[in-house]
Amino acid sequence: MWKLGVNIDHTATLREARYRGLSRGEPDPVEAALACVRAGCHSITAHLREDRRHIQDRDIDRLAEALTVPLNFEMANTSEMVAKALQIKPAYVCLVPEKREEVTTEGGLDVVGQSEQIAATCQRLQSAGIEVSLFIDPDEEVVKASKATGALAIELHTGAFAESYESESVQDAELTRLIHAAELGHSLGVKVNAGHGLNYENIKLLHRVPRLEELNIGHSIVARALSVGFETAVRQMLALMEPASPQGSQ
Repeated sequence: MWKLGVNIDHTATLREARYRGLSRGEPDPVEAALACVRAGCHSITAHLREDRRHIQDRDIDRLAEALTVPLNFEMANTSEMVAKALQIKPAYVCLVPEKREEVTTEGGLDVVGQSEQIAATCQRLQSAGIEVSLFIDPDEEVVKASKATGALAIELHTGAFAESYESESVQDAELTRLIHAAELGHSLGVKVNAGHGLNYENIKLLHRVPRLEELNIGHSIVARALSVGFETAVRQMLALMEPASPQGSQ
Protein backbone atom coordinates (compact mmCIF):
# COMPACT_ATOMS: atom_id res chain seq x y z
CA MET A 1 0.00 0.00 0.00
CA TRP A 2 1.20 3.49 -0.78
CA LYS A 3 1.84 5.93 2.02
CA LEU A 4 -0.12 9.18 2.03
CA GLY A 5 1.41 12.56 2.69
CA VAL A 6 -1.19 15.31 3.09
CA ASN A 7 -0.24 18.82 1.97
CA ILE A 8 -2.04 21.30 4.22
CA ASP A 9 -0.91 24.49 2.41
CA HIS A 10 -4.36 25.48 1.21
CA THR A 11 -5.75 25.45 4.73
CA ALA A 12 -3.41 28.38 5.23
CA THR A 13 -4.49 29.86 1.87
CA LEU A 14 -8.03 30.15 3.23
CA ARG A 15 -6.81 31.64 6.50
CA GLU A 16 -4.63 34.22 4.76
CA ALA A 17 -7.57 35.39 2.65
CA ARG A 18 -9.02 36.93 5.81
CA TYR A 19 -6.17 37.21 8.32
CA ARG A 20 -3.10 38.02 6.22
CA GLY A 21 -0.50 39.90 8.24
CA LEU A 22 -1.96 38.82 11.57
CA SER A 23 -0.54 36.31 14.01
CA ARG A 24 -3.90 34.59 14.44
CA GLY A 25 -6.74 33.35 12.27
CA GLU A 26 -8.71 30.36 11.10
CA PRO A 27 -8.60 27.71 9.85
CA ASP A 28 -5.47 26.57 11.63
CA PRO A 29 -3.23 24.40 9.39
CA VAL A 30 -1.71 22.71 12.42
CA GLU A 31 -5.14 21.60 13.65
CA ALA A 32 -5.87 20.35 10.12
CA ALA A 33 -2.59 18.43 10.08
CA LEU A 34 -3.34 16.76 13.41
CA ALA A 35 -6.78 15.71 12.15
CA CYS A 36 -5.12 14.14 9.11
CA VAL A 37 -2.72 12.27 11.38
CA ARG A 38 -5.62 10.95 13.47
CA ALA A 39 -7.18 9.64 10.26
CA GLY A 40 -4.07 7.65 9.40
CA CYS A 41 -1.95 9.72 7.01
CA HIS A 42 1.76 8.91 7.03
CA SER A 43 3.29 12.38 6.76
CA ILE A 44 2.39 16.06 6.50
CA THR A 45 3.67 18.32 3.73
CA ALA A 46 3.92 22.09 4.00
CA HIS A 47 5.57 24.54 1.60
CA LEU A 48 7.06 27.70 3.07
CA ARG A 49 7.19 29.92 0.00
CA GLU A 50 9.45 32.95 -0.36
CA ASP A 51 6.43 35.27 -0.55
CA ARG A 52 4.69 33.56 2.41
CA ARG A 53 1.42 33.46 0.48
CA HIS A 54 -0.01 30.66 2.61
CA ILE A 55 2.13 28.77 5.13
CA GLN A 56 3.95 31.08 7.56
CA ASP A 57 7.11 30.51 9.57
CA ARG A 58 5.08 30.07 12.74
CA ASP A 59 3.11 27.26 11.06
CA ILE A 60 6.28 25.39 10.17
CA ASP A 61 7.68 25.85 13.69
CA ARG A 62 4.48 24.55 15.29
CA LEU A 63 4.24 21.62 12.87
CA ALA A 64 7.81 20.60 13.64
CA GLU A 65 6.95 20.52 17.35
CA ALA A 66 3.46 18.99 17.21
CA LEU A 67 3.60 16.23 14.60
CA THR A 68 3.94 12.58 15.50
CA VAL A 69 4.47 11.67 11.83
CA PRO A 70 7.25 12.97 9.56
CA LEU A 71 7.14 16.56 8.34
CA ASN A 72 7.90 16.93 4.65
CA PHE A 73 9.19 20.50 4.31
CA GLU A 74 8.79 21.75 0.74
CA MET A 75 11.15 24.60 -0.08
CA ALA A 76 13.03 26.40 -2.77
CA ASN A 77 16.78 25.88 -2.89
CA THR A 78 17.74 29.16 -1.23
CA SER A 79 20.07 29.99 1.65
CA GLU A 80 17.09 31.25 3.69
CA MET A 81 15.21 27.98 3.34
CA VAL A 82 18.26 25.80 3.92
CA ALA A 83 18.81 27.66 7.18
CA LYS A 84 15.16 27.15 8.13
CA ALA A 85 15.38 23.42 7.43
CA LEU A 86 18.52 23.10 9.54
CA GLN A 87 16.72 24.94 12.34
CA ILE A 88 13.56 22.81 12.46
CA LYS A 89 15.14 19.51 11.34
CA PRO A 90 12.17 17.97 9.46
CA ALA A 91 12.33 14.30 8.51
CA TYR A 92 12.19 15.21 4.82
CA VAL A 93 12.91 18.19 2.63
CA CYS A 94 11.50 18.30 -0.88
CA LEU A 95 13.26 20.84 -3.11
CA VAL A 96 10.81 22.47 -5.50
CA PRO A 97 11.04 25.24 -8.10
CA GLU A 98 9.37 28.46 -7.13
CA LYS A 99 8.20 31.50 -9.10
CA ARG A 100 6.33 34.40 -7.56
CA GLU A 101 3.89 34.69 -10.46
CA GLU A 102 2.67 31.09 -10.41
CA VAL A 103 -0.48 30.07 -8.55
CA THR A 104 1.03 26.74 -7.59
CA THR A 105 4.17 24.84 -8.57
CA GLU A 106 3.99 24.47 -12.34
CA GLY A 107 6.85 22.13 -13.18
CA GLY A 108 9.77 20.14 -11.90
CA LEU A 109 13.19 21.32 -10.80
CA ASP A 110 15.82 22.13 -13.40
CA VAL A 111 18.12 19.49 -11.95
CA VAL A 112 20.35 19.31 -15.05
CA GLY A 113 20.96 23.07 -15.12
CA GLN A 114 21.30 23.48 -11.35
CA SER A 115 23.04 20.22 -10.48
CA GLU A 116 25.94 21.74 -8.51
CA GLN A 117 23.73 23.92 -6.31
CA ILE A 118 21.27 21.08 -5.70
CA ALA A 119 24.05 18.61 -4.90
CA ALA A 120 25.53 21.03 -2.36
CA THR A 121 22.17 21.42 -0.62
CA CYS A 122 21.57 17.66 -0.62
CA GLN A 123 24.95 17.09 1.00
CA ARG A 124 24.39 19.77 3.62
CA LEU A 125 20.90 18.68 4.62
CA GLN A 126 21.49 14.94 4.46
CA SER A 127 24.63 15.26 6.57
CA ALA A 128 22.27 16.76 9.18
CA GLY A 129 20.00 13.71 8.98
CA ILE A 130 17.35 15.23 6.71
CA GLU A 131 16.31 13.10 3.73
CA VAL A 132 16.18 15.19 0.55
CA SER A 133 13.73 14.61 -2.28
CA LEU A 134 13.70 16.44 -5.62
CA PHE A 135 10.40 17.38 -7.25
CA ILE A 136 11.00 16.51 -10.90
CA ASP A 137 9.27 15.94 -14.21
CA PRO A 138 9.10 12.24 -15.18
CA ASP A 139 11.99 12.48 -17.64
CA GLU A 140 14.84 9.99 -18.00
CA GLU A 141 17.60 12.61 -18.13
CA VAL A 142 16.23 14.38 -15.06
CA VAL A 143 15.91 11.14 -13.07
CA LYS A 144 19.54 10.29 -13.81
CA ALA A 145 20.66 13.83 -12.95
CA SER A 146 18.72 13.59 -9.67
CA LYS A 147 20.57 10.45 -8.71
CA ALA A 148 23.87 12.18 -9.47
CA THR A 149 23.09 14.98 -6.97
CA GLY A 150 23.06 12.49 -4.12
CA ALA A 151 19.38 13.04 -3.29
CA LEU A 152 17.87 10.01 -1.58
CA ALA A 153 14.43 10.41 -3.16
CA ILE A 154 12.54 11.90 -6.08
CA GLU A 155 8.95 13.05 -6.28
CA LEU A 156 7.52 12.64 -9.76
CA HIS A 157 5.45 15.62 -10.90
CA THR A 158 2.03 14.15 -11.82
CA GLY A 159 0.56 17.45 -13.00
CA ALA A 160 0.61 16.62 -16.71
CA PHE A 161 -1.04 13.27 -15.96
CA ALA A 162 -3.70 14.94 -13.83
CA GLU A 163 -4.45 17.59 -16.44
CA SER A 164 -4.76 15.01 -19.24
CA TYR A 165 -7.26 12.87 -17.39
CA GLU A 166 -10.09 13.43 -19.88
CA SER A 167 -7.94 12.66 -22.95
CA GLU A 168 -7.26 8.93 -23.13
CA SER A 169 -4.37 9.14 -25.61
CA VAL A 170 -2.54 11.88 -23.71
CA GLN A 171 -3.33 10.16 -20.45
CA ASP A 172 -1.74 6.91 -21.66
CA ALA A 173 1.35 8.79 -22.80
CA GLU A 174 1.70 10.52 -19.42
CA LEU A 175 1.22 7.27 -17.55
CA THR A 176 3.94 5.71 -19.69
CA ARG A 177 6.29 8.55 -18.77
CA LEU A 178 5.54 8.04 -15.09
CA ILE A 179 6.01 4.27 -15.33
CA HIS A 180 9.39 4.59 -17.04
CA ALA A 181 10.60 7.28 -14.63
CA ALA A 182 9.50 5.27 -11.59
CA GLU A 183 11.20 2.11 -12.84
CA LEU A 184 14.38 4.01 -13.64
CA GLY A 185 14.48 5.76 -10.29
CA HIS A 186 13.98 2.48 -8.47
CA SER A 187 16.73 0.82 -10.51
CA LEU A 188 19.10 3.65 -9.56
CA GLY A 189 18.38 3.14 -5.88
CA VAL A 190 16.35 6.25 -5.07
CA LYS A 191 13.01 6.32 -3.30
CA VAL A 192 10.20 7.22 -5.73
CA ASN A 193 7.25 9.35 -4.60
CA ALA A 194 4.68 11.25 -6.64
CA GLY A 195 2.35 14.21 -6.38
CA HIS A 196 0.61 17.24 -7.86
CA GLY A 197 -2.97 17.43 -9.09
CA LEU A 198 -3.93 14.00 -7.73
CA ASN A 199 -7.54 13.64 -6.64
CA TYR A 200 -10.21 11.11 -5.71
CA GLU A 201 -10.82 10.21 -9.36
CA ASN A 202 -7.49 10.17 -11.18
CA ILE A 203 -5.68 8.34 -8.38
CA LYS A 204 -7.41 5.15 -9.53
CA LEU A 205 -5.32 5.06 -12.71
CA LEU A 206 -2.09 5.78 -10.90
CA HIS A 207 -2.11 2.20 -9.65
CA ARG A 208 -0.58 1.33 -13.02
CA VAL A 209 2.64 3.08 -11.98
CA PRO A 210 5.00 0.72 -10.11
CA ARG A 211 7.57 1.44 -7.42
CA LEU A 212 5.81 4.42 -5.87
CA GLU A 213 6.21 4.67 -2.12
CA GLU A 214 4.35 7.83 -1.10
CA LEU A 215 1.81 10.13 -2.71
CA ASN A 216 1.63 13.76 -1.64
CA ILE A 217 -1.88 15.15 -2.08
CA GLY A 218 -3.14 18.53 -0.95
CA HIS A 219 -5.78 20.57 -2.74
CA SER A 220 -8.20 17.73 -3.36
CA ILE A 221 -8.18 16.62 0.28
CA VAL A 222 -8.51 20.17 1.60
CA ALA A 223 -11.39 20.83 -0.80
CA ARG A 224 -13.26 17.69 0.25
CA ALA A 225 -12.59 18.45 3.90
CA LEU A 226 -14.75 21.58 3.56
CA SER A 227 -17.71 19.23 3.15
CA VAL A 228 -16.85 16.17 5.20
CA GLY A 229 -14.00 17.19 7.51
CA PHE A 230 -10.33 16.29 7.31
CA GLU A 231 -10.55 12.91 9.02
CA THR A 232 -13.21 11.61 6.63
CA ALA A 233 -11.48 13.14 3.60
CA VAL A 234 -8.20 11.44 4.48
CA ARG A 235 -9.85 8.08 5.20
CA GLN A 236 -11.63 8.22 1.84
CA MET A 237 -8.34 8.87 0.06
CA LEU A 238 -6.58 6.09 1.95
CA ALA A 239 -9.33 3.68 0.89
CA LEU A 240 -8.71 4.53 -2.77
CA MET A 241 -4.97 4.01 -2.33
CA GLU A 242 -5.32 0.57 -0.78
CA PRO A 243 -5.59 -1.53 -3.98
CA ALA A 244 -1.96 -0.78 -4.90
CA SER A 245 -0.17 -4.10 -5.33
CA PRO A 246 2.50 -4.68 -2.66
CA GLN A 247 5.18 -5.53 -5.23
CA GLY A 248 4.69 -2.17 -6.90
CA SER A 249 6.47 -0.33 -4.12
CA GLN A 250 9.32 -2.72 -3.51
